[in-house]
Amino acid sequence: MASLDTDIAVVGAGIVGVACALQLARQGKRVLLIDRQAPGHGASWGNAGHLASEQVFPIADLSILKRLPNMLIDPMGPLRLDWKYLPRALPWFTRLLLNLRPTPFQRSVAGLRALNEASLGAWQRLLGSLGRSDLFHEQGSLLVFERHESRQALEALRTRMQEQAVPVTFWPAQQVRDAAPQLSESLQGGLFFPRTGHFIDPYRVVSALFDAALAAGVQFASREITNARVQHDGVRLDSAQGALQARQVLLACGAHSAALVKALTGKRVPLDTERGYHLMLPNEHQRLPFAVTSLERRFIMTPMEGGLRLAGTVEFAGLNAPPSMQRAWQLHRLSQGLFKRDLSAEGATPWMGLRPSLPDSLPVIDRVAEGKVLLAFGHQHLGLTQAAVTAEWVGKMVEQSAGLATSYYRLDRF
Repeated sequence: MASLDTDIAVVGAGIVGVACALQLARQGKRVLLIDRQAPGHGASWGNAGHLASEQVFPIADLSILKRLPNMLIDPMGPLRLDWKYLPRALPWFTRLLLNLRPTPFQRSVAGLRALNEASLGAWQRLLGSLGRSDLFHEQGSLLVFERHESRQALEALRTRMQEQAVPVTFWPAQQVRDAAPQLSESLQGGLFFPRTGHFIDPYRVVSALFDAALAAGVQFASREITNARVQHDGVRLDSAQGALQARQVLLACGAHSAALVKALTGKRVPLDTERGYHLMLPNEHQRLPFAVTSLERRFIMTPMEGGLRLAGTVEFAGLNAPPSMQRAWQLHRLSQGLFKRDLSAEGATPWMGLRPSLPDSLPVIDRVAEGKVLLAFGHQHLGLTQAAVTAEWVGKMVEQSAGLATSYYRLDRF
């Protein structure tokens, strides 16, 4: 067995894993970062780029019961469940429904709020420490509505968010047009969230963190970990290229975390994947000053260095089903009518990524197996938003040799 003098092996080189590797290296740890892909080439590569600190509510509410038939029938709907995947998804959705009861629902809200409230400051500190604050634009974001009858739902959402201390302001139609003059005059208004922002290119953010991690002494190994086990002096990680030994391991491999959690802890986690799609429009610069979401159409448009990114649909079809790229192209059709002049799809590129989701909408951020196993996965569609604060919390767990004070994110909640 090959033996590496490594303090912590971080499995997973997405935005969460890379941010954690950098944090731990800065704390003086010898860190080995491991992934079968190049850093940032999984779900982190194609996310919506929105720092969604306002999203303090779980991914679903009780209305999902009414939408279930359409989820199974409509392949282009904003929330889709592949009927062939239904038998495997049913236990997960049962847990999801149980978590919509008042007490567990409020627990999820509290857990999301704690992470999201700290997310903006954590990103400001992290990017500032790299001298790369230019990668993030703190210009807020906007949720718009088109139909007069949607006003009541929007006002109810604003009230709920204010109850959770989320900064939010109602903008009438004229204020929307003043801020984003290329949007359609048919828009009735929207909610503006000042304490949010967007990244100009999520992959460039991962790359900047990875470069800083290498400079801090992090090593990178390109391999797929196939099995793992806890030993008396640390952990053993198996791969086709041989075994690796480390004093501790941090699992941050997103939607692929469940098997290694089972191998290292004996715990089966109810981890599924939200398959997210985007469509990148390279010819659409200067259309929007900030990220804009449509209430009725249920998707987001984010201005980026490479054009305008349309994203936001959710599909449950498992880890291995081929992507349904027509869902990405559907985003362009959804955009029609939202602007005075429709968006150009010339040269557009579609993408699909696997977002790790647990039925209570909270990640696992924990320290188990006598501190030999650290966990940071399950951030659903908020991985980018919560990556920097997760890295800070993981750093504190390592330094304090203890788990988090709160139980929201503990493994043993399942």
